Amino acid sequence: MPSSKSSSRFLLIILITVIGLISFVFIVLAITRNSTRSEPLDPVAKNSAQEKIELGRDLFFDTRLSKDNTIACVSCHNPQLAFTDGKALSSGVEGRLGFRNAPTLLNVIDGTSFMFDAEIKTLEEQAIVPIQDHAEMDIAMGDLIRKLRSIPDYNERSKAIFNKEFDASVLTKSLAAFQRTLISKNSLFDKFIATGDSSLLNESQLNGWSKFNELQCIGCHKLPSFTDYQAYNIGLCSEYGKDQGRFRVTHDTTDMGKFKTPTLRNIELTAPYFHNGSVNSLAQVIQQHSWNYEFPLNVDKRVRNIKMTLEDEKLLIEFLKILTDTTFLINDSDSIVNQ
Repeated sequence: MPSSKSSSRFLLIILITVIGLISFVFIVLAITRNSTRSEPLDPVAKNSAQEKIELGRDLFFDTRLSKDNTIACVSCHNPQLAFTDGKALSSGVEGRLGFRNAPTLLNVIDGTSFMFDAEIKTLEEQAIVPIQDHAEMDIAMGDLIRKLRSIPDYNERSKAIFNKEFDASVLTKSLAAFQRTLISKNSLFDKFIATGDSSLLNESQLNGWSKFNELQCIGCHKLPSFTDYQAYNIGLCSEYGKDQGRFRVTHDTTDMGKFKTPTLRNIELTAPYFHNGSVNSLAQVIQQHSWNYEFPLNVDKRVRNIKMTLEDEKLLIEFLKILTDTTFLINDSDSIVNQ
């Protein structure tokens, strides 16, 4: 039998241990509270994200982002045209002609690659390309930053939002923040998918959706963005002329003629089509994917096996039209800022 003295000593040890644990907990909590109170807030985090978006929006509509103050981002990405420009090739400074067709900016928040080469991976990086491109805005980044920093409104807002003077990161982050707000996911098809209510679509539209799956169009035009953001050769450059597709950035001969899969959302509103704006109708787009003739080398094998009838073509067009969503439209035609 243990002595009463030993028992008392054991209980005392337990009591001291419990008190020590309790004290430790209180000390940790106190340190945590003090740390939380004294830790400075990140200057970007404490400012409204909305302010960054608004700065990006103003920059998007400002022609001063170009060399001769004539071209803004909105010049090639008009909200009324689903953020395209309705031209085969876009117009740049001094009347120069752009290299490729302007793609829509709607739903770029979901993008994993940008530009027709599918090489650029972030919206921030993408913003730099048209600004410095000779045929588009043609202004060196250093010159542009000096110009924008000299505008009191921009510089003061930069200090308030980013806690620093206007620089390249402020420009690209703000433009990207605005573009990520350009959402278009309220089409008739979206409502059909969300509810599963087939009565929302007529027979031709339902059959078109079935045909879209049957012909494996969905293999590259994956939901929900109707693109997989990858580049493929579908025979658009059978002779590999001036624009050799992804090859121009990778210099890999297997990339010749490859262009990023465009989104099909709002495709009814974004003609002309393809990287060079060479096709004006949806019927022609579909025909380009129907190989009833000898295909050129390096064409994706999935395209080689597709042969469509006129009925297939009509059904697919009926389906593509239900991907149109005009709720994104905003009346910004008068918002272009000129110096």
